[in-house]
Amino acid sequence: MSLQWQLDSFEKLKKEELYQLLRLRQEVFVVEQDCAYLDLDDLDQLATHILCWQHSRLVAYTRCLAPGQSFPESSLGRVVVSTTVRGRQLGRKLVQKGIEYNQAQWPDYAIKIGAQAHLEVFYSSLGFVSSGNEYIEDGIPHIHMVLSPVVG
Repeated sequence: MSLQWQLDSFEKLKKEELYQLLRLRQEVFVVEQDCAYLDLDDLDQLATHILCWQHSRLVAYTRCLAPGQSFPESSLGRVVVSTTVRGRQLGRKLVQKGIEYNQAQWPDYAIKIGAQAHLEVFYSSLGFVSSGNEYIEDGIPHIHMVLSPVVG
């Protein structure tokens, strides 16, 4: 699987790239998960975006947020992998790239996520630890999880 990774601020995203990332998020979070919610939350403009392309098709995406933008910690969000490439460990690679970016940018801060509860084991395998009780967001069970900062 030939993949190209891209990391850009909102301002540097081309219109077509922005269109494709919003489309992928809608395909999965709205249509596949049957969840009507407001995806555009005014955080995209603050985020660094990690996009994964297979040829000219966007197949995976996440956004990285600085401490204080979503949580007191840095954060990852909108982690999404296209149905066309699932089962190939691309989600793991995507989250690892997000972790690496956040740790390089904000090494003294933990990374906090609002994970869909059914993905708790996946995120735990990447070092995240559950924090608090399960909660419902947009009709879907979620749990906060935290990855401690690297010491040293």
